Amino acid sequence: MANMKIRKGDTVKVITGKDAGKIGEVKRVIPAKHRVVVEKVAMVKKSQRPTQQNPNGGFLEFEAPIDVSNVMLVCPSCDTPTRVGIKRPDGKRVRYCKRCGATIE
Repeated sequence: MANMKIRKGDTVKVITGKDAGKIGEVKRVIPAKHRVVVEKVAMVKKSQRPTQQNPNGGFLEFEAPIDVSNVMLVCPSCDTPTRVGIKRPDGKRVRYCKRCGATIE
């Protein structure tokens, strides 16, 4: 399983692809595939056949996972997209902003 620096609930900015420039919150992290699901980013439509629960069928619209390398964490303190580093003060793993040095979380 991959060790990722982006977690659920983080605010990220998309840096490449059709949704480049969009900012959203991470809804789900898929470490095995190195992907994240960001709200209102990479929206796809899927046709749904009629079922007993949904007799009309129709189209479902939902977010598709995108690769974690296509997003950057937005630092809460300096409010800019930044790379994330790892510090180990007192043996505890802590993420920090490489731009301003502030601890994240």
